Amino acid sequence: MRTPSDAPSVFPPGGGRRRLVRGGIVVACLLYVGVLLLLPLAGIVYTALEPGWSKVVETFSRPDVQHAFVLTGVITVITVAVTTFFGVITAWVLVRQRFVGKSLLNALVDLPFALSPVTVGLAAVILFGFGGWLEPFFEARGIQVIFAVPSMVLVTIFICIPFTIREVVPVLEEIGKDEEDASRTLGASILQTWRRVTLPNIRWGILYGVALTIARSIGEIGAVLIVSGLIKGKTETATLFIFTAIEERQDAEAYIVALTLAAVSIVLLVGIETARHRIEGRKVRT
Repeated sequence: MRTPSDAPSVFPPGGGRRRLVRGGIVVACLLYVGVLLLLPLAGIVYTALEPGWSKVVETFSRPDVQHAFVLTGVITVITVAVTTFFGVITAWVLVRQRFVGKSLLNALVDLPFALSPVTVGLAAVILFGFGGWLEPFFEARGIQVIFAVPSMVLVTIFICIPFTIREVVPVLEEIGKDEEDASRTLGASILQTWRRVTLPNIRWGILYGVALTIARSIGEIGAVLIVSGLIKGKTETATLFIFTAIEERQDAEAYIVALTLAAVSIVLLVGIETARHRIEGRKVRT
């Protein structure tokens, strides 16, 4: 008579069960990434290129499209410069310094993550719009902020504040202060220590922060839509062009511009990741 222990198990042996679970997790991750990330990208690529290359050339030849890309580039460059410079300083202060209100500053850094971009745009209207708190100050000096490029830059910077900080902070915490203290002990100044010790150690964190900032800047639409006034040929960025093109049933042009923005972000991230692996691999071999 066969006892319960002699009965064949419906589950594979221990090693087989682990491989089965691991394979299931891998398949679930592949489906998750494929369905939510790759499938929409594949749809944009197919729809954008379906009309043919002549449509692509025609779209990039349009003056309003060229202006939208140039304006997007200008806003992105300013945003990257400001958020990188102040982001690195803020990250260093949060990790290396002790002061009253440090926890509050650390929490405030994440505020742009919690706020809707539309809320950020409305806040800018309250400050710089007609009858706004700061509107008389800038009007007296002949500076138009709202419905102009300055307000578009300001809201984009606000939204991109956390990226560089949140990429650099964990790197600074991981490397600690030993190398910096050793450098100062050997007679290096604070600036020399920063340039020769700190900066090389945090460079990949900075680059990832820059990449995320660029991707967010070129894709921002909510806050920019509120403060730009959507003036064609003046305050229309690439994302705003997509918005208006969809409304005007210019679907092919909208998808072509959207594909271009996505390609820039993907190429940038892949390029940084590839460079990091090559440099780290070279260090391991040496």
